[in-house]
Amino acid sequence: MEYDTKTTPYKTSDKFSFAYVSVRDRWPVILTQAIDDVFRHTMASKDPEHTKEGKTIVEQLAKMKYEMQHDRVVTPLEDDGEEDIKDYNKELEQLGNPKWFEAPWLFIECYLYRRIQVSMNLTKTWKSHDVFHLQKNSTFKSSLAAILELASKYRHIVEGPSAAEELTPEQVAEKEKLLFIEMAEICLWGNATDLSLLTSLSYEDIQKLQGSEARKKSEKNILVNDLSDVYDMLLKQKNEGKKERRVDIVLDNSGFELFVDLILGGYLLYAGLATEIVFHPKSLPWFVSDVLPKDFADLLNALHDPVTYFSSSDEPENNKENKAASLSDAQKSDLESLFSHWSKFHADGKFVLRPNRFWTTGGSYWRLPKTAPELFEDLQKSELVIFKGDLNYRKLTGDADWNPTTRFEEAIGPLGEVGSGIRVLALRTCKADVVVGLPEGKDEELRAGDAAGEGRKWAWSGKWAVVEFWDGKA
Repeated sequence: MEYDTKTTPYKTSDKFSFAYVSVRDRWPVILTQAIDDVFRHTMASKDPEHTKEGKTIVEQLAKMKYEMQHDRVVTPLEDDGEEDIKDYNKELEQLGNPKWFEAPWLFIECYLYRRIQVSMNLTKTWKSHDVFHLQKNSTFKSSLAAILELASKYRHIVEGPSAAEELTPEQVAEKEKLLFIEMAEICLWGNATDLSLLTSLSYEDIQKLQGSEARKKSEKNILVNDLSDVYDMLLKQKNEGKKERRVDIVLDNSGFELFVDLILGGYLLYAGLATEIVFHPKSLPWFVSDVLPKDFADLLNALHDPVTYFSSSDEPENNKENKAASLSDAQKSDLESLFSHWSKFHADGKFVLRPNRFWTTGGSYWRLPKTAPELFEDLQKSELVIFKGDLNYRKLTGDADWNPTTRFEEAIGPLGEVGSGIRVLALRTCKADVVVGLPEGKDEELRAGDAAGEGRKWAWSGKWAVVEFWDGKA
């Protein structure tokens, strides 16, 4: 807490914030889904110890749900042998042992998922169980149409350039920049992306794409967009001939969003804008859908045998007959091509997974230089660190009630200092109250268009986005 911003954090006691809505409405549902997952796996188990421990986990999760809904005092975490427990409990004590409806939103939400994991870690047979795995799988399978479209486009980019175009050097440069921006914005929007954004690779069609209705709609919803500056920086590094140019991606959600992260990473390697991509997953099930190392392996396996994967049952007992996924030979080939590309990148050390327990601590990234100095020093070796999604943005900014016109570099604290040694890029669709870097009057304009009353409800739905960059190496 000593390294955090002094700006007031969002709290669950603020009835006009998404924090209050989360603890009142969202988290009980999430816990109910977790309970249901454990119950289903428990009932399907043939192992008496696994069954017994599963029933205990159900009781513990139900107890937490009851405490939350009845606004009880937040209890210290049981010691499961992990080093972060003492930090969680120390911070809880420093906060005055608050009730669920009076705690800092960021900390108590992290506590929620850490407590779920405690219930797993205190067993012998459930330690590696991900209560959100079935939800992740189901969501990824429902994205098949989008996956197929992007797989085809990606393959066309890296394997088969279109017929030669008579372009000037200026046009070639513009085309390459536009393509980078398209790929980054697809990564930004994740499964909310209109995939018509990447309909062609020809210069003429990219020009049309820039003026299309879908493109305009997407562009206007990005309230701050620094991608042009990011591209210019990456291109400068490439043109200067630096041999090792690493880009890090601090991951957000698994499934389709991980898929588009890999699309972006693969594209950066293909375009020569990076020579290595380091992905930072979580070390434990986190915020329902965040990426675990196993999710990365599952995604590659799905692409290796797509018919089997997209036809398989998500039920723990897996006793249903499933209809084979209807994929054409061309579609199967596209997916298998992605597997070939990405698994080779992984084998060659160009796609690297680097989990760190810092990403599942209860505090903000203002603490990074002091509480995780080795990780901080490692990130300084990167040319660009991309922080994906809403939670990473909340942690970057301390989830604090900033004036929305506050400069991005001010709101991210030590990472935004001159000479921090880290280039920070936040790719964030807005799903929480905190937002910075907006032009004067923009927040007021968006609030005026929101008929839902007080608060910054326009920022809760994911309709709006910010793409914000700070060059700490400049």
